[in-house]
Amino acid sequence: MPEFEQYSPESFMSGPSELFVPKTANRFVMTVGDIPSFLIKKVTRPSITFGEIVLDHVNTKRKLQGKADWNDVSMTLYDPIIPSGATYVMDWVRLGYQSATGLAGYPSEYKKQVTVEGLDPAGNICERFILNGAFPLSTEMGEYDWSNDQPLEITLTLKYDWALWDL
Repeated sequence: MPEFEQYSPESFMSGPSELFVPKTANRFVMTVGDIPSFLIKKVTRPSITFGEIVLDHVNTKRKLQGKADWNDVSMTLYDPIIPSGATYVMDWVRLGYQSATGLAGYPSEYKKQVTVEGLDPAGNICERFILNGAFPLSTEMGEYDWSNDQPLEITLTLKYDWALWDL
């Protein structure tokens, strides 16, 4: 029987401190077209779900991995007066749909490459997600509220074709 080292809190934190440096949620830069990165408050990391293929055989089932489906990503932007976050968002929306005329855009115009870069404590890129073919599925422009003095925020839900993890 193999021998296992007894777990203790000291064994988890022992050794050189540079071996365990967690990524933190506040260290990231997101690039979406011409939207200034400093307007982007938060973003969910990409996730994937696979379909299921079931092969029936006599009295049993064999299961295989099906098609990949990249799940939506949500991002939140600040909406200052200048530069207006709403202007950047609506300019992107209009590339796919003009509400004044009802005209739709071509995918080559409204689909964008989105990059989310995680940073280490020194500001170096430690991971990069590249979302290909991203476009806004929905936008929430925030709400006015006389009892609230917090900055207005815009929330977008993005669809995309596929993602790549780099680094």
